[in-house]
Amino acid sequence: MFTDSVELTLSSGKGGAGCVGFRREKYVLQGGPNGGDGGKGGDVYFRVDNNTHTLAHFQGNKNLKAGKGQPGAGSNMAGKQGEKCVVVVPPGTQVVDVETGEVVLDLLVDGQEVLFLTGGKGGLGNVHFKSSTNQKPMYAQPGEPETVRVVKLDLKLIADVGLVGFPNVGKSTLISTVSNARPEVANYEFTTLTPKLGQINIDYDSYIMADIPGIIGGASEGKGLGLKFLRHIERTKTLLFMIDLASYHDLEHQYKTLKVELEKFSDQLATRNYAIALTRLDAMSTEEAIEKSNAFISMMGLSSASKSRFGFDSGFPVYEQESFDAGFYDKSLPAFIVPISSAIMMNIKPLTYALYQMVVSERK
Repeated sequence: MFTDSVELTLSSGKGGAGCVGFRREKYVLQGGPNGGDGGKGGDVYFRVDNNTHTLAHFQGNKNLKAGKGQPGAGSNMAGKQGEKCVVVVPPGTQVVDVETGEVVLDLLVDGQEVLFLTGGKGGLGNVHFKSSTNQKPMYAQPGEPETVRVVKLDLKLIADVGLVGFPNVGKSTLISTVSNARPEVANYEFTTLTPKLGQINIDYDSYIMADIPGIIGGASEGKGLGLKFLRHIERTKTLLFMIDLASYHDLEHQYKTLKVELEKFSDQLATRNYAIALTRLDAMSTEEAIEKSNAFISMMGLSSASKSRFGFDSGFPVYEQESFDAGFYDKSLPAFIVPISSAIMMNIKPLTYALYQMVVSERK
């Protein structure tokens, strides 16, 4: 089960009480106080683990507590420190204070461990309270109380490229073709019900692609599944709009609907650099695909390139910004527009290299 949001109650450990004790040994007259200190309560940590991909493991236990410090004992023996509580989360998890709504932690790096709540201090034993006027102190401190905090964990996947498009436009087919991801692929809408990540290898480097459920008109108002999962491409610096050539929705409608829904969801997401793939090229005749591709490029106020620098099939209309491969291009326009088919591998390999060039330009 994929879970990307959960509310937890976290508690550090209470400090152990100090001990009231006195030295009582044979042949030792008037042994003084020797009560030990209480142990410190356990701390609460967050740890990022790359092998964890969901927050589902918290569904059965939403109250997490660190161990209590043990009380002190005689002979100046301190109590044992409480066991720490480690909350394991996947990369991309944000910790939000429920009361204030503040994002207190943004956990991104695998292996990162952050102290969140400190356990209560242990109380002092009576040995600390002896003096010339009080040689038999009958008092020891109690341990400090635990700290309790209610937080919400929000998972936002970390990817370099995010796929956005209507349902059933070929996003899952593309990511399963170019990466190690294996999402469900079927000929009906909303096949993808949860986000998927795939790693795409380019020579000795790689980048991560995220596939989210299809976006429909009104997604930003709660329609379909898009609103729930748009958060998972908020961190991506590059978007690939996937527009279905064979859909009953015309290409302009698909593109403008996606742009509007992204803008309504997030101003920042709407300004990400992007490219456009015209999908399902194999589902129509070559003449019809060429006509639709040309019409879409013209509608965008652009013109087809005579030759592709990335090896896109020149038999179909392709748009590429000049100097795109050098990383200097107008990010208010698509970096490229290309017809593709994952089923027959048309323009798929060049697409992965073109997206890689966009990713590299964002990493600089």
